[in-house]
Amino acid sequence: MSDTELEELFGITQNLDIPASAQRDFSRVGVIDSREGGFPSASLSGQPGSVVRAALQNIEGPMVSRWGHILLRRALASRLETPDGMRASEFAALRARVLNRLGEPHVARALLQDVDTRNYSINMATQALGAALGTGDITAICPVARRGADIRDDAQWRMAVLICTGFSGDNAYANRQLNSVLNNKQAPEIDVLLAQRYAGLAGEGRRAVNIEWDGVNELTTWRWGLASALGIDFPDELAQNAAPLIRLQAAQSPAVGLARRASLADFAAQRGVLSSSAAVDLFSQVYADNGVEGDAQARAETLRRAYVADTQEARVAAIRELWGEGDDRYGGQVLTAYAAARITPSDAHAEAAAGLIASMLSAGLDRNAMRWGSIVNEGTEGWALLALAQPDRESAVDEGAVDDFIGDAGEAKGQMFAAGLAGLGRLDVSAAESLAGNLGLTRETRWSRLISQAGEYRNGPLVAMLAGLGMQSETWDRMTPRHLFHIVRALDQAGLSAEARMIAAEAVARS
Repeated sequence: MSDTELEELFGITQNLDIPASAQRDFSRVGVIDSREGGFPSASLSGQPGSVVRAALQNIEGPMVSRWGHILLRRALASRLETPDGMRASEFAALRARVLNRLGEPHVARALLQDVDTRNYSINMATQALGAALGTGDITAICPVARRGADIRDDAQWRMAVLICTGFSGDNAYANRQLNSVLNNKQAPEIDVLLAQRYAGLAGEGRRAVNIEWDGVNELTTWRWGLASALGIDFPDELAQNAAPLIRLQAAQSPAVGLARRASLADFAAQRGVLSSSAAVDLFSQVYADNGVEGDAQARAETLRRAYVADTQEARVAAIRELWGEGDDRYGGQVLTAYAAARITPSDAHAEAAAGLIASMLSAGLDRNAMRWGSIVNEGTEGWALLALAQPDRESAVDEGAVDDFIGDAGEAKGQMFAAGLAGLGRLDVSAAESLAGNLGLTRETRWSRLISQAGEYRNGPLVAMLAGLGMQSETWDRMTPRHLFHIVRALDQAGLSAEARMIAAEAVARS
C-alpha cells in the first residue's frame, strides 16, 4: 500500500518515525554557516522578500564572471533565514533552482537535503529531481518520491517514483507501470528505457533492456543523468552538442571517463564550477592512468612540466602552452594558477607577465601576483591588473598611466579598467568618464539603486544576488562598464573587497 493509502485507512503518517525533537529547523536552511565561510544567517531577515524573489527568479543563465559565479554560489549555499514576505519553501526552491541553472547540482542537492521531506513544495521537489539527475544519483530523490502524486503528477516524476519503487523491493510492479508509460507513449521511448534499465538494477525482476540512441537528437538532463549513472556511453555527436549545463555536470561526475572530463575542464574552470586545485587534481589522475591517451594525457604531461621542469624558462613555456592561442585562454590560466605562483619574478619573463598575473588572480593569489609589481611597466596590462588587484591601496591610480593603458589596450579593456578603478574608489568617476569615454557610470536604474543600497547597508548576500542578476551573459562583450562599476562598488562597500578586486581584474583580463 502507498503512504497515502496507509494514512487514509489507518492514520499512519510518513513522518511518524521523525519525532519533533529530530525535525530540522526550516526557518534557516543552507549548507555552510558563517564559521565555514558562509554569510551570517540573519543577513536577509528583515529584508524585503520581493527584492530577493525578483533577483532569484530572473537569474536564468551563466555568470560571465568566474568570480561572480563563485560569489553567488557562496551566497546561495549559506545557511540563511528566510526574508520577510517569502515562504521558507519558496526561498529554498529558488536558491536550488539558480544553483541547478549554474551547473552546481551537488550544492543544490545538499541545500535541499537540509530540509525534511514533509516540508517540500512542488518547486522544491522539481529542483531536487534536477539535482539528483545532475549528480547522477537518481535514488537521492526517493525520500521525496515517497509522497508520489501529492508532489507532481507528470510522466517524468512518475518514472522517478517507479524507479524508487523498484529499489524499495517491488521491482515487478515498477516494471509493469513503466511498461504502461512506454506503451501509452507518455514519455519519449529512450527516457522510459533508461528508467527501466535503472529500476531493473534492483530486486529479482532484472531483465535486459537495450538502449539504442538512433533517432535521439538531444541529450537532456534526464538522459545524461540516467546514462552516466548506468555507465552507458552515448554517441560523440550528442556529447559534443550537449547543452553547457550538461557539459558542466559531466566535468564534475566521477562516472564520466577521465578523458572526457579533461576535455571539459577548461570550460568548467572558466565558469567557476571547477577550482584551480580541482582541475590540477583531475589532470593528476589523468597522468597517473596509463589507460588515458591522446590530448588529455599530453595536457597532463605539460602540466607536470609546468611544475617540475628543470628551468624557469621551461616552466613558463609549459604554462603558456597550456593557455593555448585562442581568444579565451582563461580556462587554461585557471589550471596554471599555482604553477604561475611558483615562477620567480624576472625581467626575462616580462613578456609573459600579464598572463602569469591573470593566471594567479584567477585563483585569488593576489599576494603572489603583487610580487611582479617591479617587473611590469606602467600602462601595460600586467600593471593594470595589479592596480586593480592590489589589497589595501590608499592612493589613487595615476591618470596619465591610465590614459596610456586605455590608448594601448583598446576600447573594451580600457573601459573595463576605468570602470573597475572607479568602482574601487581608485579613480574619480568624472576622471574615468573623461579618460574612457561616455561610460554612463552615474546613470541609474532600479537595479543600480537596489545594489547600491544593499552595498551601503553592507548586506553581502543581497549584493551577491543582485550582482548575479547583472552578470548574466555567455561572453564579456555583453558586459557593460556601467554594470561592472555598480557591482564592484557595491561589493567593496559591503565588505567584499577581495571579490570586488578579483571581478574587476578578471574583466580586464578577459575583455
